[in-house]
Amino acid sequence: MTTNRWQRLEGLLIFVVSMILAAFVQNGWPIWVWPLALLAPDLSMLGYVAGPRVGAFIYNLGHLYCFGIILAVVGVVIGYPNLIPIGMIWTAHVGIDRALGYGLKHPTGFRDTHLGRIGRD
Repeated sequence: MTTNRWQRLEGLLIFVVSMILAAFVQNGWPIWVWPLALLAPDLSMLGYVAGPRVGAFIYNLGHLYCFGIILAVVGVVIGYPNLIPIGMIWTAHVGIDRALGYGLKHPTGFRDTHLGRIGRD
């Protein structure tokens, strides 16, 4: 299996585990909150308004596994359980993006990622 496929499989597994953890610890969120929360990290695409270099940097910050995990851990440590599902949903978003082939962006353009070029040429 190629490195790209391993990373995509890893992303899928992280998505599944993160969503399961989020579902276990969230306390009664309405169903409409879930898709909004899952898509929220894509707001980082707005960085592309400032150009591809800044856009890639901001997008990549919003699409690192570490920030969702840190947010969930902070929720555990400070005893604020609402941070846990938010962090896990953020991590799930990054995982499903990786599984679908949307990787971290290169400063050359939105379609250039660490998992290869996305979209049609």
